[in-house]
Amino acid sequence: MEKAIPGLRSFKAGYFCSHQELFEQLADGQKPRILFIACSDSRVDPNLITQSDLGELLVLRNAGNIVPPYGAANGGEGAAIEYAIHALGIEQVVVCGHTHCGAMKGLLKLNEIADSMPLVHEWLKHTEATRRLLLENYRQRDHEELVELAVAENVLTQLENLRTYPVVRSRLHQGKLKLYGWIYQIEKGEVLSYDPEQQAFVPIHTSLPTCDLPRPTVTATPTPTAHGMSWLSPEQADRIYRGSVSVR
Repeated sequence: MEKAIPGLRSFKAGYFCSHQELFEQLADGQKPRILFIACSDSRVDPNLITQSDLGELLVLRNAGNIVPPYGAANGGEGAAIEYAIHALGIEQVVVCGHTHCGAMKGLLKLNEIADSMPLVHEWLKHTEATRRLLLENYRQRDHEELVELAVAENVLTQLENLRTYPVVRSRLHQGKLKLYGWIYQIEKGEVLSYDPEQQAFVPIHTSLPTCDLPRPTVTATPTPTAHGMSWLSPEQADRIYRGSVSVR
């Protein structure tokens, strides 16, 4: 609180005063452009990394940027998703994971945290599909590599979970909703976006690939392009690809 209270004073005297017209507009209602689903990790700030102003993002944050499948939980996640799309008319949804994610580290040792953190244990079970995929496809990998693999696979899992929501499925069918899967690299300040055509996370440049269509079923394992999944070696990226398409 030593920094928070002076910060409040600074906000009122500085930012608020210089943006008073914006706050007056926001008092009449909100019209966010994007539903941004992110991890609650203190190192991740959606408005900061996208340089968005107040009112532009509707942010949903929790441990592990998890979207429980429709009907699996009666928490705030489903309500926020439904409200964002149906009531606010949001047409873009981003699921953003990040490197060095503590939730993904916990997922990799789920049984070990059942006694010490029972609520965390129950919450992470909502992404059991990610854990199962890792165990069955990447069991021989070292811990650090597994964490990064978990981050990538978990984003894809949550995109699949999003599609189980009636309002999401309906708007996708109408072509009125676009889904994006991102990974924020804390140490580089870079964001990678999942490209379904390349089956890889690629750096965002001028174009932004969407994930509004289900990933296609393929029988062969292509070699990811050099710029795909740039924070991993080509071998690691290839393993992520195989894992991503091996479970339907």
